[in-house]
Amino acid sequence: MAEVPRPSVRGPNDVLVRVRAVGVCGSDVHYYETGRIGSQVVEFPFVVGHECAGTVEQVGPEVRRVRPGQTVAVDPLIACGRCDQCRQGRINTCRNQKFLGCPGQISGCLCEYIVMPEDSCFPTEDKITLEQAVLCEPLAIGIYAVQLAGLKAGARIAILGSGPIGLSVLEAAKAAGVERIYMTDKIEARLKAAERAGAIWCGNPLFQDIPSAILRHEPLGLDAVFECAGQQQTLDQGVDLLAPGGRLMLVGIPREERVSFVPDRMRRKELTLMNVRRQNHCTQKAIDWVAEGRVNVDYMLTHRFSFEQTPSAFELVSDYRDGVIKALIEV
Repeated sequence: MAEVPRPSVRGPNDVLVRVRAVGVCGSDVHYYETGRIGSQVVEFPFVVGHECAGTVEQVGPEVRRVRPGQTVAVDPLIACGRCDQCRQGRINTCRNQKFLGCPGQISGCLCEYIVMPEDSCFPTEDKITLEQAVLCEPLAIGIYAVQLAGLKAGARIAILGSGPIGLSVLEAAKAAGVERIYMTDKIEARLKAAERAGAIWCGNPLFQDIPSAILRHEPLGLDAVFECAGQQQTLDQGVDLLAPGGRLMLVGIPREERVSFVPDRMRRKELTLMNVRRQNHCTQKAIDWVAEGRVNVDYMLTHRFSFEQTPSAFELVSDYRDGVIKALIEV
């Protein structure tokens, strides 16, 4: 821990947020364990963290949507609003984007204060709790992934990886009317959470052949598979599980720089691979869905830590100990 200067409002659309809670994400742990994600390399010292909620302390003169004293959920993305991607409504692939806790972009939110543009701050209007506001960041990714997949109510899907992102996909899929949802994970506590949340079948790849087990229930294959573990094994399982014309949604972030596929198996089934880059305009929807009770995120939060216990939180998540799903750091 270190003392640093308190940031200040400088631009007309700036919002000074007093951070009150931060979620530990798998990508934060990637940086913690390996010091990098692909070409994004950490140079010490660097503040990580991008899932947060807090209280507005001060706003710039042109800010209209939020006011001091309000609780806000923070979208960690700062888009330029000017490039070709932003003009097409694809802020998640903005060519000039800055993202909280991303090396080479901006410092993270694992601190007492951050300054974000007004567009990144979403008032909760006290309709959801502070903890739920933090969980709206991964939930927005789940909502976006399901939107991209174009699922219909009768779809049959698998979600490979039952961490916070996989469970967020589960919640979004249920909200879209999907009932036949199969889930996997290597942690039994996560599988139990997925089963309680509505998955019709849960399996552990440490003890069973996942494609064979699921295809016994769905011999024609699945319409979509959401790969949420970032593992070569789950990528291969996704290809095996899909029906012809199916979609493999790549949501997880592999630690390796390269992954591989068997083109013969993919080509014969004419499968579609679709990368999911964070989320796009889904933060407000996530807040609304939680407030309306359309989705449930409360069960994902399994561990709480004080700011001083941050190292313990990262060790817990890194080692997948104690059935952890989401660890929250209270600032």
